[in-house]
Amino acid sequence: MNILAFGASNSKTSINKALATHAAEVFHDELMPDCNIEVIDLNDYEMPLYSIDYEQEHGVPKLAQAFLDKIGESDALIISYAEHNGHYTVAYKNVFDWASRLNGKVFQGKPKVALSASPGKGGASSVLSAAAGSAVFFDAKLVGQLSVPNFGDAFDTDEGKLVDEDLAAELRSELQSLKDVLED
Repeated sequence: MNILAFGASNSKTSINKALATHAAEVFHDELMPDCNIEVIDLNDYEMPLYSIDYEQEHGVPKLAQAFLDKIGESDALIISYAEHNGHYTVAYKNVFDWASRLNGKVFQGKPKVALSASPGKGGASSVLSAAAGSAVFFDAKLVGQLSVPNFGDAFDTDEGKLVDEDLAAELRSELQSLKDVLED
């Protein structure tokens, strides 16, 4: 099994990349030790800002296909969405928009756990709701979701793990749902 994980942010210190990485490690260490985990960085898929004019003049950047290929090579996805002003980050939206020009079914039928985190009490729940609500339109099988509010209190960045016991238990439950789908 190949699990692809990433934070939907281009911040080098992204709390959502930290959460996605932690979730992937929990999945591997506690639920499916024989799986392969790959955590990618959206910075490796930086492309010009999407526009139809650019696409008509230059075509779709090769990095869009590389991003789609990563999804295609995986058996499941763990994505943690950062929220900027209640929406996806520009970095994620741009990669997603370019990829969708090649394949509107960006997630290619993969089961997915959607996560979000923020330093505030909202836990980036607006963007998580948008990601969950649109998953089916882009051919993702949403099998779990979790919002992590007050990230600085809930997550130990030195240890790279959730320290809030309730949230850690919820994360394991959502990841168990992913395991169940993969073993079905």
